[in-house]
Amino acid sequence: MPLKVLVVEDDPPSLELMSEVLASAEVEVLPVNDSEYAAALVQKERFDGIFLDLQMPKMHGLELASRIRQSSWNKATPIIVVTGREDRKTMQQAFDVGATFFLQKPIDSQKLLRLFRTVRGTMFENRRRFIRVPLRTEVVCEANGRTTRAMSWNISEGGILLEAAELRPGAEVKLSFSLPAAGVTIDATGVVVRVDERQRAGVQFAKVNPVGRTRIRDLVDQVARENTTAWQ
Repeated sequence: MPLKVLVVEDDPPSLELMSEVLASAEVEVLPVNDSEYAAALVQKERFDGIFLDLQMPKMHGLELASRIRQSSWNKATPIIVVTGREDRKTMQQAFDVGATFFLQKPIDSQKLLRLFRTVRGTMFENRRRFIRVPLRTEVVCEANGRTTRAMSWNISEGGILLEAAELRPGAEVKLSFSLPAAGVTIDATGVVVRVDERQRAGVQFAKVNPVGRTRIRDLVDQVARENTTAWQ
């Protein structure tokens, strides 16, 4: 399964060049020339990496980077800032709002490929956090002073999907559950980031007890190993 990358750049030749080079590296590229459209996109779709030009009309790249870091889908997605400026102040501002790497303009194919090879591992590691493993187990949920029981649908290192009509987006929850054959209780806290039309609530973990985090990681590792060949 190829990496999925968003490229946000208002200069048509640069956008075309970056898209072609990344596509040649077997990356699924979504090219966007409108920063406001990109800001809406990162709120509803997850990417493995985001290339972001700073000097954009409408919404500046620094503001867009801040929006990305505030989103539930791309809070940890690597952001590669593309800029023609090399001053320390600009670089520090970009890091302050969540930039991960820098790509200096003018862009050429070899420079872009070298950087992509450097960040590729980070992109895969970020994707790994969201590998979903089917899981049907009872979960005790505590939210807003009420304790209820729900059934899980799947789990990842980053969160869990529950069948829980009582939960609402933005709610802080405490969870307690067990993995099949794990033999330990997993205690976690998190925030409900979405509820779909079937009343299934997606909870993003904020904290998981150490033993529980290890057990979840072991479960995800099994699936990651099975998919390693497909990722390469």
